Amino acid sequence: MGIIKAKDVSYQYIRRDEEDNIEDVNVALDKINIEVEKGQFICILGHNGSGKSTFAKHINALLTPSEGTLWVDGLDTSEEDKVMSIRQKAGMVFQNPDNQIIASIVEEDVGFGPENMGVPTDEIWERVIRSLKAVDMWEYRDHSPNKLSGGQKQRVAIAGVMAMEPECIVADEPTAMLDPLGRQEVIEALHQLNREKHVTVILITHYMEEVVDADKVYVMHNGKVSLQGTPREIFSQVERLKELSLDVPQVTLLAHELKQAGLDIQDGILTRQELIDSLPR
Repeated sequence: MGIIKAKDVSYQYIRRDEEDNIEDVNVALDKINIEVEKGQFICILGHNGSGKSTFAKHINALLTPSEGTLWVDGLDTSEEDKVMSIRQKAGMVFQNPDNQIIASIVEEDVGFGPENMGVPTDEIWERVIRSLKAVDMWEYRDHSPNKLSGGQKQRVAIAGVMAMEPECIVADEPTAMLDPLGRQEVIEALHQLNREKHVTVILITHYMEEVVDADKVYVMHNGKVSLQGTPREIFSQVERLKELSLDVPQVTLLAHELKQAGLDIQDGILTRQELIDSLPR
């Protein structure tokens, strides 16, 4: 079994009236089957309302399935006595870093999680040092988070999760509120942690450019997994992605249109260099 395994996971949001009668039922997840191996970098794509953020909250046991089962490193998220262990194994990075940063000094914020876990003081500071260096924020350790850029704040939030030493990081649209430079900083930090520290990363996003270097991509639509495969396999299906209300990277779209115009170009172009190399000489 992988570090994350979802088997037939369904989830319903239920709205009730003042007398506790059911007014409306919204199926957010519909029999999701996803398995993530340790050390992988996985992306889950989907437009707003596709269910991807609802699924992310299941990995950290913030939500539990209405039906089906989700395991984190073999632990069933629906078992209440396993929740703390699950949250130590799967850390969450949310969309807005301001909702996750609570201290007035960067290094104190990064040390907050381990302190609450009862980690000895000496080890806390060792973890703070390692985590801040891992996301290239060590030189800002004595700064106020309020004076950092959006990308820097998000890297501090990632360091705070890293200091708790999870085996998996679930990043729920961590770049949605950032400018292009900030987005690049955060994605590079996640890839570095995955590559150098072998941390499993599950990135929830709607930015297609962020999934190019993933090991595997799942595309969600209306609470279901509509597509899955490598980035190249996914981006080879330009028309299908459009049907799912998703864009594709500009270079992929350009290659697709050139191929439709008659040029002999391979499917699933991911980078500008690939496009250049595939153009007829």
